[in-house]
Amino acid sequence: MHIGELAEKTGLSLRTIRHYDEIGLLTASGRTEGGFRLYTQDHLSRLILIRRMKPLGFSLEEMIDLLTIIDTLEGGESGSDNPEVRNELGGFISQAVERREKLQEQLNMADEFLDLLRRQ
Repeated sequence: MHIGELAEKTGLSLRTIRHYDEIGLLTASGRTEGGFRLYTQDHLSRLILIRRMKPLGFSLEEMIDLLTIIDTLEGGESGSDNPEVRNELGGFISQAVERREKLQEQLNMADEFLDLLRRQ
């Protein structure tokens, strides 16, 4: 699929997807004769995962690290049995849980604030 279709399906801008390509977070599988980037369904899934990380405040470097871990685990290489790789994944899971809890606290405070305003 072309970058425009990928952008439409993910809700991300063309500029963001191009940037992700430039830094190696999401590398196009190829280009058309006209030079347009081409992406697959796997790219779409990867981009959706990246999009899910953004609200939790993961940096681009952290995203690259996590995607490397996932690639290792899904690659069927010896990494899938590697306790160090599993431990790194566990660290990301812990961070995601903590960040989600913090967001939930902020949402609860926002709800309380709205309730106070509505009672005025």
